[in-house]
Amino acid sequence: MPEMLAQGFVDAFQPVTFMLMVFGTFVGVIIGALPGMTGSMGIILLLPLSYRLEPHTALIMLSGVFCGSMVGGSVAAILLNTPGTPSAGATMLDGYPLCQQGKAGKAIGIATVASFTGGIISTACLILIAPQLAKVALQFQAADYFSLSIFGLAIIASASGKNILKGLISGWFGLLVSTVGIDVIVGTPRYTFGSYHMMGGLALLPVLIGVFAMAQVFSEVGNPPREADIVPQKITGMIPSWTEIKGIALAMTVGSFLGVFIGIIPGAGGGIACFMAYNVMQKISKNGGKYGTGVLEGVAAPEAANNGTTGGALIPMLTLGVPGDSITAVMLGAITLIGVRPGPLLFTETPHIVYAIFAGWILIQFVMLGMGFLSAKFAPYVLRVSPRLLLPLVGVFCIVGAYTLSNSLFDVLVTVVFGVVGFFMRKYGYPAAPLVLGVILGPMAESNLNRAMLNSNNDVMVLLQRPFSAVFLVLSVISIVAPAITSYRAKKKLAP
Repeated sequence: MPEMLAQGFVDAFQPVTFMLMVFGTFVGVIIGALPGMTGSMGIILLLPLSYRLEPHTALIMLSGVFCGSMVGGSVAAILLNTPGTPSAGATMLDGYPLCQQGKAGKAIGIATVASFTGGIISTACLILIAPQLAKVALQFQAADYFSLSIFGLAIIASASGKNILKGLISGWFGLLVSTVGIDVIVGTPRYTFGSYHMMGGLALLPVLIGVFAMAQVFSEVGNPPREADIVPQKITGMIPSWTEIKGIALAMTVGSFLGVFIGIIPGAGGGIACFMAYNVMQKISKNGGKYGTGVLEGVAAPEAANNGTTGGALIPMLTLGVPGDSITAVMLGAITLIGVRPGPLLFTETPHIVYAIFAGWILIQFVMLGMGFLSAKFAPYVLRVSPRLLLPLVGVFCIVGAYTLSNSLFDVLVTVVFGVVGFFMRKYGYPAAPLVLGVILGPMAESNLNRAMLNSNNDVMVLLQRPFSAVFLVLSVISIVAPAITSYRAKKKLAP
């Protein structure tokens, strides 16, 4: 491992790779700082560039967007009392009160250091856990991969929205979209409606851009322009003192490991991790009674947790091909476009890519640390960018990105259509992540189910006879039933 990691650093320090890593982190910070723009949006906007790069270079650049968006989200939460990303939802509880006290620089500095700590710890866990999990996954057979696909879809559907049924409907629709094109078994066209453009299926990139980016543009068009309400003050005192570092050490440690644990669980993500870390620290800290009034621990714990989830979420994505949250669902799509197949074979067939990602992930934390401190100086200007300017630019990038995939106006049409679909999904509370995951996992589920049936002479019981497969199916049922029971009990308690 040390030799492979050393080679990974050599690859990560290549001039083009390093520059794009810095660029990706910068884009992530900017995207994360703009309310309504998430890390998923940043990754999608860079997708047209990424699939023309070397695989390890593209993945390191997108990883920079992922981590950078976590720091950027905290900037908006502290200065505007509006989290730039869902993962910064708990940061504003103490971050904004600190801003009102004239300590915005201190709050941003603490958030940046905590994010760095969470990122380093999650990277260490990624390097130690992922190869071992990949060894276990090498024992998977066709039935196991099919059940794993169902599990990944079920848990994302159950965790991506308040209504589990809507999440499942979204995932089912994604599976339906994945069947468009020529049937790989019997060779007959499916849902092509006589169009030769659809014979090869719908390309993943236009679907991704439409559901996430174009849908965001359509959703924001009808809203009145946002005027940034930043508390006027000089951003100073960003670098924490040693005494302050010692004061938040427990919060950063608890938040980091909690974030890694939650990140590994598919479907959880930084939004859950940040509030859980905040609540845990509020209970165990001697300053728990002051939380919400501007406590540094209240900023450090959620920020360490949300960046702790980044490395944790990458573990199931790289080893099993199951994303940990909505952002890694988009990254999974990016990996597929690049031509890299996530899963246990990734560690045996292309280990240089894996260890380049590991090395890049370490370097990204240091780049992110510097970007976080620099962002405080320029954040007030970035946050005042008018939506009238921003939204048309995002729309143009979406159209150009879709067109450059294959220089086809049909892909642009797919982007616009799925942008409209995504708009109505947002309007009526249907989560987009299960749809995208259905498109990604659909071919995997279909091909492995066919292989499993062929190998077992169409005996469906093979799905329960394989231990791994049975476990994944049971977990799928639990992931759907448990939240439904919890929701029912909550409604029953509220009923008169």
